[in-house]
Amino acid sequence: MSYVLYRLATAVVVLFGVSLVTFGFVHATPGDPAETILIEQTGQQPSSEAVEEFREAEGMNDPVHHQYVDWVTGAVHGDLGQSYFSDAEVSSLILDDLYNTLELAVASILVALVIAVPTGIASAIHQGQPIDVTSQIGALIGVSMPNFWLGYLLIIVFALNLNMFPVAGSGGLEHLILPAIALGTGMAAIVTRLVRTSMLEVIDQEYIDTARSKGLKERIVVYKHALRNALIPVVTVVGLQLGFVLNGAVVIEIVFQRPGLGNLLVDAIFARNYPVVQGVVLVAAVTFVVSNLLVDLSYRYLDPRIKLGESQQ
Repeated sequence: MSYVLYRLATAVVVLFGVSLVTFGFVHATPGDPAETILIEQTGQQPSSEAVEEFREAEGMNDPVHHQYVDWVTGAVHGDLGQSYFSDAEVSSLILDDLYNTLELAVASILVALVIAVPTGIASAIHQGQPIDVTSQIGALIGVSMPNFWLGYLLIIVFALNLNMFPVAGSGGLEHLILPAIALGTGMAAIVTRLVRTSMLEVIDQEYIDTARSKGLKERIVVYKHALRNALIPVVTVVGLQLGFVLNGAVVIEIVFQRPGLGNLLVDAIFARNYPVVQGVVLVAAVTFVVSNLLVDLSYRYLDPRIKLGESQQ
């Protein structure tokens, strides 16, 4: 319990730092956001009186530290402010797109695990053989390949030439397959190499030899005894990758024109819609911190010999 409280306190500090850095960078951007926003809204150059009126209405004339305190106070109570371009709450805009982004992130992680776990196990069991060499070459290609380039390649081959999947948009499963593959392939390459390394370390342990000497089938030895312990570092990496997957979703959502936090964030950045930018970044940070906490807590389930307090070292 004390370790959980320690991690929660650490999470609060991290989120405070993220909010401070995000707020600072957003407000340090050159130019007058009020003028940019009014140009976007009206399509013409606003008068200085209109700009000053907008700044006063949105609290932009307040001292920066007052603006930060007001924003953080509201965020703690679930109020991330309002979009400059509508009366919509930022939290509502984020919730509308969050499901699509999480759907893509979870699907890409599933794609990565479906590819990586069996491939890494087969590579470790058949070390040095053709299947091992092939999987390592495939992992190297997967790590080196930009996900946006793979996304365009998948669109050209499977959407335009073969007409198997839609080019863009969201909806049913057919809209999710190509983006999930494009986003999950790089992660699959990393996890494949990690599973292989972990399995090679575990299968040389004495308890694996003991299990084999008892006459257990090789399948039981590999999947029941070896894989469970080999998955401990894999769980860590998968949990950490969730944050990178969310970042990658920004690019993939643009490539496949999927609604989500990626498109919401990019549009807000170009429009200098500060409340939306700050809200999306904060939500992404919360997701990353929570996933790391869950990863630490999962150690105890995977290996009862591990005490939670030891995982922080």
